[in-house]
Amino acid sequence: MDGSLKVQSSTPLAERLRARIEQQGPITFREWMAAALYDECHGYYCRKDRVPQGKAGDYRTAPESSSLFAATFASYFSKLFSDLKWPPSFTIFESGSGGGEFAHGVLSSLRRYDPRMFAVTNYVIDEISEAARQRASVRLAEFSERVTFRRLADIQAPVTTGIVFSNEVIDAFPVHRVVMREGNLRELFVGVNQKDFVWVEADLEPSVAEYCERTGLKLSAGQTAEINLEAERFIAQAAGLLERGYVVTVDYGAERKDLLDSLTRPDGTLRAFHRHQMIDQVLARPGEQDLTTTIDWTQIREAGEQVGLRTLRLNRLDQFLLTEGLLSRLMEMNSTLDAPESVRLSTSARELVLPTGLAASFQVLVQEKSA
Repeated sequence: MDGSLKVQSSTPLAERLRARIEQQGPITFREWMAAALYDECHGYYCRKDRVPQGKAGDYRTAPESSSLFAATFASYFSKLFSDLKWPPSFTIFESGSGGGEFAHGVLSSLRRYDPRMFAVTNYVIDEISEAARQRASVRLAEFSERVTFRRLADIQAPVTTGIVFSNEVIDAFPVHRVVMREGNLRELFVGVNQKDFVWVEADLEPSVAEYCERTGLKLSAGQTAEINLEAERFIAQAAGLLERGYVVTVDYGAERKDLLDSLTRPDGTLRAFHRHQMIDQVLARPGEQDLTTTIDWTQIREAGEQVGLRTLRLNRLDQFLLTEGLLSRLMEMNSTLDAPESVRLSTSARELVLPTGLAASFQVLVQEKSA
């Protein structure tokens, strides 16, 4: 047991987790993180008393930073629709929609710039937070005839030609953590001492052991890494939704060899955020702070190949947006705005195109499923 990390954890969810661990013993970090983020009552993303993103929250995402994000992706979706030879029906699935900013931007842009695609498009939103679904429902009221809210896991068979889109979803999936000790991989569980959550080392869970063997995972002595098994399940689920189409994933990640570099990432990539500040104590106050990891693009591509997806492109987000016509869309949108709104839109574009902006830290992976 490593008791060097001691943090105060006085939240309702913390008390429930403590009671569970005291009764049942240490739990995997994946279980702990799942509760911290997605518990129905007190999970970070499910709480009704706060909006996690934006200035008042703990992080920013591109859709609420600039309407150009959704408008440019709408233009790209229109290209994909054309590449599919204008199918008679089309579905855009979005996982993790938040308050519906992206969906509203895409549907508004399609209605204006590609009415042919708009006329045959339905939009399915999978959002775990009830509060976020309510906000999205209000925001998307004008598109209510073509927007539905449904868990993607409940859709059992390929139903359509379309696109599965996610933005900053996979990085928030609960992960397992492993560490190398004396030449053996050990899994990091979460236990408790008198007042704090602490790390406890144990044998690998069977699913984790299978992943480590399958990928030939090798770590240096004392090095820690995350294993995101949910990412593989998500990609398989996304592919299963489509007869033909594309899986478009926006997130921040790196290739496996870079993620496992013991010099640059000896402690893995797990981190916590609160009020836009990185918090060192990731086990502190579950339900009160965001938890995230850098995703493994090698893993995502491999998972796609296993379920019939072909990688088309992996680009840095700012470069993708510029290539797909963000500046042209900026000019088009500015032509309809008054001066103050035009200035605000142009200012927001900086976050998406400058090397120091928000988008420079993210990537876009596009995978194709053919009939």
